[in-house]
Amino acid sequence: MRFALPIIAAAAFVGAPAYAAPAPEFAGIDNWINSAPLSMQQLRGKVVLVDFWTFDCVNCLNVLPYVKGWHQKYKDQGLVVVGVHTPEYAFERKLDSLQTAVKRNGIAFPVAQDNRYLTWSAYQNRFWPAFYLVDKKGELVYSHFGEGDYAQTEAQIRKLLAQ
Repeated sequence: MRFALPIIAAAAFVGAPAYAAPAPEFAGIDNWINSAPLSMQQLRGKVVLVDFWTFDCVNCLNVLPYVKGWHQKYKDQGLVVVGVHTPEYAFERKLDSLQTAVKRNGIAFPVAQDNRYLTWSAYQNRFWPAFYLVDKKGELVYSHFGEGDYAQTEAQIRKLLAQ
């Protein structure tokens, strides 16, 4: 099933969509690291930060301290961070290389290996890194592409957790 994502602040590639849309499921995940397989359905009632990244992307590594910080700070308040690793290069497709990168970077949140780009495609994503926030009802309500605007993203996380 293909997900029709609303245009999300197209000019700036950041912000909340004009209306909420159901978050796509994790599709075609080859492996899960730090977690059993997850689904959006089972995460209903939680706030979910979906982080598209790849381990050889400098920009992804630059945002990682913020993502890890949000995970640590808000996991007990209902935030679930899911790193969707979608490789840019062939060597990033190897499970052992991904596991090494997860360990080396101290990533404790769930990581989904999306080698076939099926989750990437379901979100109609085009960027590394990319954040998508899903509210407790399972609705996609916020996105941010690239580095920066960390305070804005964290404010959205806090707002969603308070609802």
